[in-house]
Amino acid sequence: MRVSDTRQRIVEFIRDFVEQKGYAPTMGEVQTALGLSSKSLVEYHLKALEEEGVITREPQVARGIEVSGVGRRARAVPLLGTIAAGEPIPVPTEDTWYSVAHETVEVPAETLPRQVQAYALRVKGTSMIDAFVDDGDIVVLEATRTAENGEMVAAWLTDSQETTLKKLYREPGRIRLQPANRSMAPIYVDPDKVRVQGRVIAVLRKYFVESL
Repeated sequence: MRVSDTRQRIVEFIRDFVEQKGYAPTMGEVQTALGLSSKSLVEYHLKALEEEGVITREPQVARGIEVSGVGRRARAVPLLGTIAAGEPIPVPTEDTWYSVAHETVEVPAETLPRQVQAYALRVKGTSMIDAFVDDGDIVVLEATRTAENGEMVAAWLTDSQETTLKKLYREPGRIRLQPANRSMAPIYVDPDKVRVQGRVIAVLRKYFVESL
C-alpha cells in the first residue's frame, strides 16, 4: 500500500527525530513540525500508519512510536518530583500521582520492557546510600502495587499521607521499611497503613564536573 505524502513526511520526521535524540517524538511535536491542524489529525495518520505496518506504538506511552527498522535508544519517563530517602515527605495524592509530570528523563530503552509503565523521582536524603542511591540521584520505578521482600519501593504511608524510599520486608503483623544506611533505624508500619506506589528498576546518576 502506498503511503500518502503527509504520512511519508510524518515517517521521515520520526526517523530523523529518533536519529538525533535517541527517542520518539510526541504527537504534539509531530503536529508542530509538520504544521498539522490538530492532534486528532496526527492521531488519524498515526493510526493509518500503524494499520499499514509502517509504525508500531505502545499504548498510553507519550513517546511510544517506533518506525519499522528504526530502534529507539531511549525512552522518555515522566519525572514526578522528589522522594525522601531519609524521613518521609508529603507527595501528591493517589489521584494526582500519575497525572502531572514536572519534566521527563531519558532512560535506555533496553532497560524498560515495552509493557512496563514507569515514572521517575529525584531522591532527597542518604538513607539508601549503601544501596548505591545517593542524594540527588533519580530512581526509575515500575508503577506497581506489589513488591517482593527486599525490593526497594516507594512506600505510601496512609496515616501521615507521606511517602518514603526504602526496602520493604513483611514481618508477622507489620511491614518493615528498611533504610540502607547503618546510622538510620527502620520504620515499622501496620500492613493496612502502607501502600506500594512503585518498585525501583533503575537508578540514574548525574555527575557534575567543576570547571577550573
